[in-house]
Amino acid sequence: MINPHDITGLILAGGRGSRMGGVDKGLQTFNGMPLALHTLTRLQMGGGVGQIMINANRNLAAYESFGASVWPDGLADYAGPLAGFLTGLERCETPFMVTVPCDTPLLPLDLVPRLAAALEAGDAEIAMVAAPEVDKNGQVQLRAQPVFCLLRVELLESLVKFTQDGGRKIDAWTALHKTVLVPFDLPGDDARAFCNTNTLAELRQLESS
Repeated sequence: MINPHDITGLILAGGRGSRMGGVDKGLQTFNGMPLALHTLTRLQMGGGVGQIMINANRNLAAYESFGASVWPDGLADYAGPLAGFLTGLERCETPFMVTVPCDTPLLPLDLVPRLAAALEAGDAEIAMVAAPEVDKNGQVQLRAQPVFCLLRVELLESLVKFTQDGGRKIDAWTALHKTVLVPFDLPGDDARAFCNTNTLAELRQLESS
């Protein structure tokens, strides 16, 4: 079993927040506490990581106040989550890194242990969450959630080449590597755990649900 001290957590908070009117999404409050701090606390409570970093491109001091190291993108112009992956892998000092977005205050406490177990069992390079979502026909389907990944740090070289060649899409990069999907649809799993709060209205809705 992978030792938690061999896994670094990376919270992705580097986006523009354009669908929230340009506000810094990770600093918006959920039940009185910033979203990113909820996410950080859930990672710590789960006990699956040794240390935690935050990828942010503004309000760095606010994020640093959470007690984690904060690193901005190395790629220019808010290049998306993959830029955060790259920044994290460049700074990661452990053999593995797990990525989570900043807007998931209901993150499963057992997220990292389940990803780690699947990575080992599948002898994979990446373990990725697959979470239930309702499709346009009203059917519940498992859908890959590529911003929730456990990665081997030696993938840094591959990601550097991919981004240098102009690649920006996570799924296009992960498709290059042996990836195992980890379903989070067991009895007792919270169906809201991987809800993205892209607008302030969605955030308030999640808060009241």
